[in-house]
Amino acid sequence: QLVESGGGSVQAGGSLRLSCACSGYCASGYCMAWFRQAPGKEREGVAAIDSDGSTSYADSVKGRFTISRDNAKNTVYLEMNNLKPEDTAVYYCAADLRRCSISWYRRQEYNSWGQGTQVTVS
Repeated sequence: QLVESGGGSVQAGGSLRLSCACSGYCASGYCMAWFRQAPGKEREGVAAIDSDGSTSYADSVKGRFTISRDNAKNTVYLEMNNLKPEDTAVYYCAADLRRCSISWYRRQEYNSWGQGTQVTVS
């Protein structure tokens, strides 16, 4: 139901934009988020966007990443600038039927996941 795209390999300082298309039943009221998982590490919340457009970010990406959504297209984006090698990971899109909570960064908050897209920064 969630399909990510836009991953790839870039040099440090470069930019990428990830997209997450929601097919089937998708509601603008969903909380949408991006997570990432590096080899040997736990999946961590990167950013979330609520139905009213309010956003939340992990401290490690504040000022560099921007999450946005186009409800008409049922698509969520993650614009990533000034990428660093430590941003290398598989990035996952996630959705929750409810509004975003203060625990938006916990994977247990979400009931739908995409298959992931690889981002490699060298």
